[in-house]
Amino acid sequence: MAGVLKNAFTVGSFTALSRVMGLAREMLQSRLVGAGMEQSAFTLAFALPNMSRKLFGEGALTAAFVPVFKGCVETDGLAEAAKLARAVVTMVMLLLGATVALSMAGVLAALAMAETERMTLTLQLVAILLPYTLAICGAAFGMGVLNSLGRFKAPGFVPVILNVVWIAALASLAFFPQLSAAARIRLISGAILFGGILQMAFMFACMHRAGVSPALMFSGWRSERVVLVWRNLCIGALGAGAVQINYMLDQFLAQIASPWAAGVIGYAERLMDLPLGVIAVSFGTVLLPAFSGFFARGDTAGAKEVLSQSVKNQMFLMLPAAAGMFVLSGEIISVIYEGGRFGPGDTLRVARALGVYALGLGFFGLHKAIVPWFQAQHDMKTPLKVSVATVMVNAALNILAVWLLPVEWRHVGLAASTVVCALIGFVALVVLARRRNGPLGLSNASWYVVRVAVASILMAVVVLYVKGMTAGLHPIAALAAGILAGAASYGAFSLALRTFRNPLSRRIARGGTPR
Repeated sequence: MAGVLKNAFTVGSFTALSRVMGLAREMLQSRLVGAGMEQSAFTLAFALPNMSRKLFGEGALTAAFVPVFKGCVETDGLAEAAKLARAVVTMVMLLLGATVALSMAGVLAALAMAETERMTLTLQLVAILLPYTLAICGAAFGMGVLNSLGRFKAPGFVPVILNVVWIAALASLAFFPQLSAAARIRLISGAILFGGILQMAFMFACMHRAGVSPALMFSGWRSERVVLVWRNLCIGALGAGAVQINYMLDQFLAQIASPWAAGVIGYAERLMDLPLGVIAVSFGTVLLPAFSGFFARGDTAGAKEVLSQSVKNQMFLMLPAAAGMFVLSGEIISVIYEGGRFGPGDTLRVARALGVYALGLGFFGLHKAIVPWFQAQHDMKTPLKVSVATVMVNAALNILAVWLLPVEWRHVGLAASTVVCALIGFVALVVLARRRNGPLGLSNASWYVVRVAVASILMAVVVLYVKGMTAGLHPIAALAAGILAGAASYGAFSLALRTFRNPLSRRIARGGTPR
């Protein structure tokens, strides 16, 4: 477990750097673009390459490829595993290239028939961002290869590259104050495409240095391992596709809810991604190759120990973060986003969504920990079934939210349905994992999580009291006081409830390999 924590800390550190830079990026973009039609068009257009990334990049492809690649390294060595990687990346890049070319033709045809300003801008942004799909999926494949080899620093640095380019593009807008919001968002989209190309080039170079050449290979496409990767990829893509279709439905319903809803939800989601990415995604990134190593050796007990301890350590960080974001959502949004084109009304709307998302932060983190359990066993069907079920529930709840709630609360209903479905999905996966592998060792972790939850709730009460005491101060000072009070009180309550006493197993070494 110590090795898993070390690797999670490595990934989390780079992710934290990326998220802080992303926060600076969002602060600039909110002031330079605002939360109006242009931001909503960008949110919708950027969702398309993100959907492809989930289908063929760091989502389904990584989940299908990493366990097979890790098993090949364990049994046949790096040379054979490198051949597998070259065959798979060649097939994926050719498939994605053809898909992007066909999609681009369709977008250009639709652009010629666009009638509204919002539709025209959205299609223009889609045309700019579609090639980003190829770049980010190539980079994500390289990240999966390096993570499987226990190299987490370079993959962790990849998101930083995009943020540097994105921030530079935003900073350049200071020299062109006459540009309209639409022109600004087009420039930003072009910068994202350039950043994606840099990310892919960097990852391919790192792969080459690690002994896995990214050069194209047109042989070995019918080998048993390649077929297994594609079989798992197809199943995983169906699950990821169901989630992404649901996400696009959310975006469509947000457009119906109000012209600003999609942009507002996007700002709230990106703030939620800060703790989620630093903690939960970092653990998920490390757990997939770790679980794959355990199951490749038949050590189910070791995998259960890693799962239990990972849940404990995730919740020790996630639950206080959730409580703090819920209580201080208004202050956080005001300090980070408000200014320029982003007004007090926008702050209130985003804060409402962020408060709801904060309630589900722990569920989102737990979901990231349990899904790799199935993927490492080459079981893509179980997460698929659960995804399809939760997508149906989420779609129904979203439609009800748009239909029944007042305009100013519809986006809150969309956020709430996401939280509910995250809880349902986690519970269903735990039940199915127990049926497959027996008790997971989570009963002990559950009592630990209860103590952490109590400490987090008490911390929230203290922060709420301090928030009332500092109501007249500058927002930055009030937010700083709330954070300091939260950190101090959570530390005290954790000591009192003995949540710091979480002994780590010494039995498991780096990457899930027994010492």
